[in-house]
Amino acid sequence: MFLTGFTDEAGSDFAVQLKATRELGWKFMESRGINGKNLATLTEGEFETVAEQLHTAGIAINCYGSAVANGGKSPRSEADIRASYDELLRVLPRMRELKIRLLRGMSFRPVENEAPDSPELEEIIFRHVRRFVEMCAEYGVIYGHENCTNYGGLSHLHTLKLLEKVNHPNLKLIFDTGNPTFTYRHIGQAPYPLQSSWEFYRNVREHIIYVHIKDSIALPEPDGAAAKMKFTFAGDGTGDVRAIVTDLRRTGYDGGFSIEPHLGAEAQESLKLPEGADVRYENYVEYGRRFEKLLKECGWQSEISTV
Repeated sequence: MFLTGFTDEAGSDFAVQLKATRELGWKFMESRGINGKNLATLTEGEFETVAEQLHTAGIAINCYGSAVANGGKSPRSEADIRASYDELLRVLPRMRELKIRLLRGMSFRPVENEAPDSPELEEIIFRHVRRFVEMCAEYGVIYGHENCTNYGGLSHLHTLKLLEKVNHPNLKLIFDTGNPTFTYRHIGQAPYPLQSSWEFYRNVREHIIYVHIKDSIALPEPDGAAAKMKFTFAGDGTGDVRAIVTDLRRTGYDGGFSIEPHLGAEAQESLKLPEGADVRYENYVEYGRRFEKLLKECGWQSEISTV
């Protein structure tokens, strides 16, 4: 087991991201934003600089947090679909160069005023996700689907159906503990309740290869609009983080835990930071330290690897 995180939450500057990783004593980072860009949009010169910075720091990127088929992209938009293909075409050769074997991807946002599991819409989603997975497989990369504001995130049943219909060994699951807390459970008839992280996790556990650690407290809206939420430190929200982490240890999980704090400036008061402190950086490092403590409280001791 190893620890990593979305380092762009510590700061947009890549040097700051490396600094936060070193301060935590970790050897890995999950890459999403780099100096306002990402691995796919960096120029060749910028990419070479990033590769050299990683080598000098002795840190590796273990996962590329892509925007492929994410919650901002519609399966009904040719431009959105093309953008996902283009991102993969640009980034996969760079992932090979940096020896990154995992890509975070999704399954498109639900289409407004359209049943998300209509056969026609599902056929489109499954067809494109399978092609994304096949492209990744050509480079020895796993397409890790995250349960977020996308088709697969609508419920554990939707995730399992996605796995079944795409039916490819390079499609695995990235489970996010926090996302179910503020997304609705699309099983049965509306109005839908908020999801249970524990229920979702328990039903997809066997397919999970990587875990995002996020937590929040959310309240549903009566009209089904996006839930109001407040992100918290891991274990302080309704994401069942302690139960999930404990169960993962019990069942022999040996993958990564990637922190994704999403904490805002409101955390400054609880951390008692001095005026002028870099709130994003301090939030990230403190989140990592608190999660390490939580892991130990849940029985993880010698299993933590920095190799």
